[in-house]
Amino acid sequence: MMNVQPLARSGDRNPRTMEEARVMVKYVESLFNPWNVDALVDGFTPDCVIRFCDLPEFKGHEPLRKFFMARSQRQKGYTLVKTLKSLMNDTICNTWEGQWEDAATGQKMAGFGCEVWLMRDGKIAVWEGAFNAAPVGSKGAMEGLLT
Repeated sequence: MMNVQPLARSGDRNPRTMEEARVMVKYVESLFNPWNVDALVDGFTPDCVIRFCDLPEFKGHEPLRKFFMARSQRQKGYTLVKTLKSLMNDTICNTWEGQWEDAATGQKMAGFGCEVWLMRDGKIAVWEGAFNAAPVGSKGAMEGLLT
C-alpha cells in the first residue's frame, strides 16, 4: 500500500481554518448537484489515491474519472449534502447524505457516509470513504443484523 503524505509548500492552498474547509466541502458538494465530473477530477492531485468502500484501492485521474462516470450514470437525480466535521493540519473529515434513483432498478435510494481527505496544494491527494446505502424505506444491511 502506498503511503501519500502532504507536501507543505510556500503558496500552499490547503484550507487552514474551519471556514475555509467548510467552503471547500460545500464547493465539492456543488459539483455533484448535478454531476460535474471534469471539475471533480480536477480537484484531485494527479497521483491521488482512492480507498472507497469495498473497492480495491486505485490511483490517478483516469480511474477516478471512470469511477465518477459510472456513478453518475447509475445514480439518477443524485442529490447530496456534505457536512464538514473536522479540519486538522492537511486533513478534512466530512459526512454526507445522498438520495438518488438507481438507474438499473428504478428504486429510490438513500445513503450516508463519511470521508477523509488528505490535502496537498489545495487538492485531494488521498480520499478515504465509507458509506451505507439502501432502498428508501427498507432496512439497511446493518439494521437487518439487529432485528
